[in-house]
Amino acid sequence: MSILFARVAVENTAYHFDRTFDYLVPEALLEQAKPGCRALVPFGAGNSQRLAMILEISPEKKTQNEMKQVVAVLDEAPLLTSEAISLVYWLKDRCFCTLFEAVKLLLPAGINVRLKTEYTLVQGKAQEMETFSVEERTVLQYLAGCSRPVEREKLLKATGLPVESTAPEKLFKRGFLQKTGAAVRQIKDAAQKMVRLTDEEPLSKLTPKQRAVCRILQEAGSASLKEVCYFAGVTPAVVNTLVTKGVACYYETEIYRNPYDQVQNPVVQQELLLSDEQQSAYQHLLAQYRSGMGGVSLLFGVTGSGKTSVFMRLIDEVLADGKQAIVMVPEISLTPQSLARFHQRYGRRVAVFHSGLSLSERLDEWKRVRRGEVSIAVGTRSAVFAPFDHLGLVVMDEEQEHTYKSESSPRYHARDVAKFRCAYHKALLVLASATPSIESYYFAQVGRYTFNRLPSRYGGARLPQVRFVDMNRELEAGNESIYSRALLAELEKNIKIHKQSIILLNRRGYNTFVSCKSCGNVVTCPNCSISLTYHAANQRLMCHYCGYSVPFSTECPTCHADKVHYAGFGTQRAEQQLLELLPEARVLRLDTDVAMTRFAYEEKLQSFARGEYDVIVGTQMVAKGLDFENVTLVGVLSQTRPFMGMISAAMSARLIY
Repeated sequence: MSILFARVAVENTAYHFDRTFDYLVPEALLEQAKPGCRALVPFGAGNSQRLAMILEISPEKKTQNEMKQVVAVLDEAPLLTSEAISLVYWLKDRCFCTLFEAVKLLLPAGINVRLKTEYTLVQGKAQEMETFSVEERTVLQYLAGCSRPVEREKLLKATGLPVESTAPEKLFKRGFLQKTGAAVRQIKDAAQKMVRLTDEEPLSKLTPKQRAVCRILQEAGSASLKEVCYFAGVTPAVVNTLVTKGVACYYETEIYRNPYDQVQNPVVQQELLLSDEQQSAYQHLLAQYRSGMGGVSLLFGVTGSGKTSVFMRLIDEVLADGKQAIVMVPEISLTPQSLARFHQRYGRRVAVFHSGLSLSERLDEWKRVRRGEVSIAVGTRSAVFAPFDHLGLVVMDEEQEHTYKSESSPRYHARDVAKFRCAYHKALLVLASATPSIESYYFAQVGRYTFNRLPSRYGGARLPQVRFVDMNRELEAGNESIYSRALLAELEKNIKIHKQSIILLNRRGYNTFVSCKSCGNVVTCPNCSISLTYHAANQRLMCHYCGYSVPFSTECPTCHADKVHYAGFGTQRAEQQLLELLPEARVLRLDTDVAMTRFAYEEKLQSFARGEYDVIVGTQMVAKGLDFENVTLVGVLSQTRPFMGMISAAMSARLIY
């Protein structure tokens, strides 16, 4: 009999002693234990069960200490490929995280499991109640009336004990309770109830409704219970009767929870017409991809130069070779038009990864990729971990954006992970931007990356005319609003000729600064030490970092003088002031306060595209990925530095700062 050892990454280990730990694989688990599968293992001096990921199976062990055994294997098939396991080690070395933290990064949150601890009373053991504490007696009395194991959280809640109570553990150590552990999936697979005919001959004595059901199943082979009832015009009771008679049977099939289920497969894939500059960049990128050596290329093109068309043509070639592609954008919620473009061209071959999806939807999108049912993954930085087996291309649009850097552990940069994956698959990484990061531009200059330029806008479109207005001069002229007279005049002109405008103010809320005129104290967040912002919608002062908030007040919290002064402009105040200055304007405010609900951002942009509004007033949500033909004016308010390249809403708009 062969003896195998599993080298595993264990959950909740401290970084300073984190490493792989060796466990003996018992004979009963030899077929199940594979690299990439999760397992339960005893860990520490108390041998408490912990979740672990098997990274390697070997006939040799590394450690010389006493060998413990794997308790259970939780997955039927590996969740991680050999590439993903290599990436786990790379992330640990580079991002200063534990091995299991790296493992969790590669898996969708919905597939995670939690360990459930249950207690039962040991029967037949003498219990002298005076030897127990009040909490222990309460636990024993409750479990005495239970016929099945009780989960720890439910036990403490039912007995009214605090969460930190150690009474169950003490009773377990003394031998009065039995403790068992199990792993429970957070999100279950979605299943649909299906019906099909059995091999039994249909009974001659069937009602007309039952015969109608049989005819549908004979034609379709199988169908969901809902479909059968709909097309046969019957209730589930009719189908239940057929199942009871043995004519039909039920079974379940897994279904995917897809938020973009309404997307239909494209009927015709339109030919992308490229300009000479685009064609030259495309040919260079295609040659680099065809070389089979992979590498990195910077696609440096001005706003509106057609970078998307170039890498979509490249994606066509990659898919034709039977390989897959990953396309990353800084914020998926900010680029619904880009996503619609991919859905329109590739239909259901596209999987979407972003935090706006529910845990179950993210899990199902991951499973679609894992099973080879899609060829393109579009999303934010998490899309870089899409489990493709034959990766040919990775595209990072707006590669300079800070959102590609993770702010929580593991603190990785999606660009670095993309480089690792492209090196593993010998795939091509394309960094696309109108304002590339300094490091990417430098590497392109020195030859570490290949360099492709798109210096002109597509179709001969001109860059916008830019006009700067000094608001100090406006104040001297008696204009105390946040809008300059020039911008107001242009806005009014646009409304009259039925054109649309976009106003960017990268501050949400009503007032952005609150101070006391008596003592000079600035009202700040006690957690973050930054100035609180006043929100008129809920009459509260709020911290935009941690969410701390207090009710609106004119009393200073320091000196208690009734001289609190509110200053500064946010999008709420900008919207109100614009409505006062231009009453005829139809204004849409777009920031995270009004786009909290799911798909609210897309719905509001669609209403703007239909012409239901004249002006959008918004934060950076309106500064990326927008393309509206009717927008001819963009205003940027209260900015100390230019935002050139951020707004691509119009090919030849007027831009006023």
